Amino acid sequence: MTELLIAADELAESLKGNRPPRVLDCRARLGDPDAGRRLWQAGHVPDSVHLDLDRDLAAAPGEGGRHPLPSTEAFAATLCRLDITPDEPIVVLDDMGGQLAAARAWWMLAVWAGHPDVRMLDGGLSAWQEAGGELMLGREVALEPSQWQPVFDDGAWVDADQIFSGRELRVDARSEERFRGEAEPIDPVAGHIPGAVCRPSAANLTEAGRFKSAEALDAELPRSDAVIAYCGSGVTACHNILAYAIAGRALPRLYPGSWSEWIRDPSRPVARA
Repeated sequence: MTELLIAADELAESLKGNRPPRVLDCRARLGDPDAGRRLWQAGHVPDSVHLDLDRDLAAAPGEGGRHPLPSTEAFAATLCRLDITPDEPIVVLDDMGGQLAAARAWWMLAVWAGHPDVRMLDGGLSAWQEAGGELMLGREVALEPSQWQPVFDDGAWVDADQIFSGRELRVDARSEERFRGEAEPIDPVAGHIPGAVCRPSAANLTEAGRFKSAEALDAELPRSDAVIAYCGSGVTACHNILAYAIAGRALPRLYPGSWSEWIRDPSRPVARA
């Protein structure tokens, strides 16, 4: 696997080089599908394009949860629309340390679609600004569609029926309070999947909003021969998957529907505390 993170100063230099990366701005706000685009329009890394959580990185909410995976055909069409090819490096970013929704974009591009060179801007937009990077205003420019048709790895994710089919450790990326069922601000049922352990995605970051070192992550991340990563709707779970990758561990499989799908069937068990 290629390098997973890129620093702001390295990105600035890369954008001046002979092979500049395609920069995808993945900022989002849960509960406000239009927030990401508004944030992008208010100021973005020059020549970056907006990759929308609700429209590009997820199918419509429903039985599959709040952010189910789009079909392979729909995501391939998004990649073609944005002129993305496997020959051009990609950098993804957001303003939440990768949690909303750059890590989801990284997983969908690098793990699911098999793009060979996808990195996350460590520290996101704030790191870019702290390094003196300028912000551009304006609208997206027209792009020439690409013809890339990825070979998707559907073995990288699981559905609800596979949650208890093996011996994988289930790792929940939500906060401790939501995991224990003490608070649930988004979904109608509180708690977690029985047998799961909690690893909040925010714990992967330093106080400065950068990823912890590979050594620190390796020491902290739950250990198991195999892991299933989940969260509220399959977004911040990807942050944990990226953390495992940075730590040099085997990649967990993603449960895209996550808690928001799990609780749609009242026969599925729920644990609290």
